[in-house]
Amino acid sequence: MSLFAYHLRQGLRSLRRTPVLTALMVLSIAMGIGASMTTLTVKHLLSGDPLPGRSGQIYYPQVDASTRGERARREPLDMLDYTSATDLWRDGPADRKALVVDSPVKLSAPASQGPAMMTTLLSTTADFFPMFQVPMAYGAGWSAEDDQRRARVAVISSELNQRLFDGKDSTGKMLRIRDSEVRIIGVLKPWRPSPLFYTVAGGRFAQGDTADYYRQVEEIMVPFFTGLQINAGNFRQFTCNKLPEKPGYLENTDCVWLQLWVQLDSAAKVAAYQQHLQGYVQQQQQLGRISQPELTRLRSLMEWMDYNGVVPRDVKLQAWMALAFLVICLFNTIGLLLAKFLRRTGEIGVLRALGATRAMVFQQCLIEAALIGVGGAVLGLLFTLIGLWSIRQQPLAYADMVQLDMTMLGLTFATAVATTVIAGLLPALRAARIDPALQIKAL
Repeated sequence: MSLFAYHLRQGLRSLRRTPVLTALMVLSIAMGIGASMTTLTVKHLLSGDPLPGRSGQIYYPQVDASTRGERARREPLDMLDYTSATDLWRDGPADRKALVVDSPVKLSAPASQGPAMMTTLLSTTADFFPMFQVPMAYGAGWSAEDDQRRARVAVISSELNQRLFDGKDSTGKMLRIRDSEVRIIGVLKPWRPSPLFYTVAGGRFAQGDTADYYRQVEEIMVPFFTGLQINAGNFRQFTCNKLPEKPGYLENTDCVWLQLWVQLDSAAKVAAYQQHLQGYVQQQQQLGRISQPELTRLRSLMEWMDYNGVVPRDVKLQAWMALAFLVICLFNTIGLLLAKFLRRTGEIGVLRALGATRAMVFQQCLIEAALIGVGGAVLGLLFTLIGLWSIRQQPLAYADMVQLDMTMLGLTFATAVATTVIAGLLPALRAARIDPALQIKAL
């Protein structure tokens, strides 16, 4: 029998001799693991890359055409005015470019007997679909020509297609948006970017209240200029130096309300686009439209997410509190292990007298701690699953996303075993230093 197998058998035997104390230690570790891994899983899901493999090529340009106020800003506004957005969309050395704006809309299906519904309309341009690798179940997105001629076409989400057409191929069918009809040319596969990055703005002013960034994708998408026509009056300004004459009609107004995303596939193209931005703002400064050319930025997708602090503040706070709870559970386990090992001083003294080395005693105690960690990991995994289930029952924008992936599953087991072994280091050292002569004399 190998030395490890011997230590393992002795460890299991020792744990069975003190079932109540063993159960307390397993429960202590499991509670700490369950609480910490629940919150860390949520934080992990919310802080991941929303566009894996492509985020390093996606950039968000900013220029500031607002009137200089009494105090100059250090950063440009988070969105663009209509003139700047359309100018940069029509011109510039980018591989792909997409204008984006969402707005509330009344939607109905003429062939459906159901009532009209309020939903969110995304008005964007043709490059949106290939640039963000939007998956299609049926049909496809529209073309650049459809953008220019303001075609009455639409792409709908998987959820809307399921609700209106039982998940069948609905391309060619008609939808009514307010008083206009559009033809469905594409249906998305289930798509859930986390967060909904292409609409993120203003996060640094949200005081951590950013859960809405993790909402579902828009249920209907139409060409950008088509959307401006059929949903006119329902667009929301981000900031206005002067309120528009007609609320919701924001074209050619002194308001910022649009977003522009560009794809730049190499460092040379990033440098060329930055130069283009600088040239554009200098030109507009000469025309008297831009007064602060220094407020020009080109941030990558992940830089934009960090800049806006997309992970909700309460999620970060809960993660720190859960880690603090894990530390408390760890100290409790240290105390229980110390009590357990010191109660066996007579047994350890006899083992030392029979030839067991301090290293062997130390190894024996650590294996016992690791066995407790394995038990804590199994029970902690159950607590984690219960915790995640409870989050999915809450009215949170990201509730449906909360699942335990393989990365966090492995981390749960590794954390439970590692923390318990760490907790067992001090008790194991104390046990290994027991003087066998004194223990035998006491016997």
